[in-house]
Amino acid sequence: MGCSFLQKGWFIVVGFLCFSLIWDVDAGVTLEGTVFVDGRSPIAKTDKDFICATLDWWPPEKCDYGTCSWGQASLLNLDLKNTVFLNAIRAFSPLKIRLGGTLQDKVIYQTEDNPKPCNSFTKNSSVLFGFTEGCLPLARWDELNSFFNQSGALIIFGLNALNGKTIQLDNTATGPWNPTNAASLIRYTVKKGYNIYGWELGNELSGHGVGVGIPVDQYAADTVVLHDLIQDIYKETSLKPLTIGPGGFFDAGWFQQYIAKTNGSLNVITHHIYNLGPGSDEHLIDRILNPSILDSGGDDFPRLQSIVNSSGTSAVAWVGEAGGAYNSGRNQVTNAFVFSFWYLNQLGMASAHDTKTYCRQSLIGGNYGLLNTTTFNPNPDYYSALLWHRLMGRYVLSTNFTGTNMIRAYAHCSKESRGVTLLLINLDGNTTVHAAPDISGTSIEVHKRRRHHRHRSKVILLPHNKQLSVPTREEYHLTPLDGNIRSQTVLLNGKPLTVDSSGAIPALEPSFFNSSEPITVAPYSIVFVHLPSVAIQASSLLRVPFFEIWNSTERLRSYTSGSETYPCPKLNS
Repeated sequence: MGCSFLQKGWFIVVGFLCFSLIWDVDAGVTLEGTVFVDGRSPIAKTDKDFICATLDWWPPEKCDYGTCSWGQASLLNLDLKNTVFLNAIRAFSPLKIRLGGTLQDKVIYQTEDNPKPCNSFTKNSSVLFGFTEGCLPLARWDELNSFFNQSGALIIFGLNALNGKTIQLDNTATGPWNPTNAASLIRYTVKKGYNIYGWELGNELSGHGVGVGIPVDQYAADTVVLHDLIQDIYKETSLKPLTIGPGGFFDAGWFQQYIAKTNGSLNVITHHIYNLGPGSDEHLIDRILNPSILDSGGDDFPRLQSIVNSSGTSAVAWVGEAGGAYNSGRNQVTNAFVFSFWYLNQLGMASAHDTKTYCRQSLIGGNYGLLNTTTFNPNPDYYSALLWHRLMGRYVLSTNFTGTNMIRAYAHCSKESRGVTLLLINLDGNTTVHAAPDISGTSIEVHKRRRHHRHRSKVILLPHNKQLSVPTREEYHLTPLDGNIRSQTVLLNGKPLTVDSSGAIPALEPSFFNSSEPITVAPYSIVFVHLPSVAIQASSLLRVPFFEIWNSTERLRSYTSGSETYPCPKLNS
């Protein structure tokens, strides 16, 4: 079959471009190809807690295209006593959560020195963003922080960047940011001992903005003010929250100037992604399954990476918000199995271009929540995110699949375990793919490393031998219930993933396969493959600057000189 040969008990898949097609009337098309992974030198490094999700301010009255999909998912009314909600966050240990969205720039914070009664958002189509100004009650801020402490989440809070500004007729917001209200909230937060991972200034106000924009000179000056405020208020603490901005859509010229004009005050530069168009698009699934559109959705990653690398900044790039389809997404599409094709492909492209964190819109709310807005039960993308978080390590390996452009392939050093983890996404609903891994710069470990079979351009199936134990791999196959890609129930290795009666998130258990056999990727399926017996050779090293975002209780730290050198299996230890 194609480029497979059987000789003296050895099955060798030759690592040059070759594949074959076989037609089966019942099963459709079967295709053989090779997934090439360059294990000699990782190409990028993510945060350990790369996965992030958002919580928004939208009230129940937020409607799009005649559908109101937010329910009780606002930061102001979300049920913080829901057991499934708590367990869903705890399962990540930790999950980054960004608090923000469109209405964050219309939020006033009730504080001890501003105890006036809080008014809720009120729908008004004649004002900016369609809602009047709203207020975060101090008691609610206490409740939120108590919940976040329980869940172990790492919190990024989006501050109101329009406070003190005047909106001109051309929809430009002018004048300096008034930090008084934000400073009061931050001081109270420090006083109460609440842990905030980062403070972000503004939401989609960069460039031309969405509804209103802030000129780059003023936005940079406002960011410097926030940075200095954080340094002052947290002066008694050794680990300070990150200064983050601008939380808008990528504009190369604007972002380049913004980085330069913030004068080293910026720790993280964030951009948003809604490349699929409006949620009202009836052809949204066709766009998700189109390889060209998926590829174009990653155009901004290398462009931002280039700007960051050439600017001399110590700031790193995050995706601060990504829902794919704007205006709350589309029911039975952006909350269904099919959306994992877009989402996981985004995670793969972003990480390959040194994006450190990727925040999904949303954790709950709208039609693109990782959790169901009413029941809190996980949608398919929740499990995709959780598997990524548990399996895909920080170090990214160059990966390429030959055979069809309907397979998306990504590889990382495995997380908190030895070896390499592959991610294979099959966009084709009629083709089964047999993928042979070809990992250069590695050895296959056999019998607990007592004997090695080294290879660069071939994958070897060892003959049955009583003196050798054939290495195995772990596979996690995700498929939709009843083969329906619009399903909101996902199967893991053929079994539905559902929470139990106590609200516990189900265990994600792998199936085991002989490592030398090709990986079978069914039509419309996603496969994570952990190859624990593949070890990057000692000569395969990554040299990176001594700079990184540290997770959990640690914050941004930089070292003045030197580099770190690790072989892949130990990178995530």
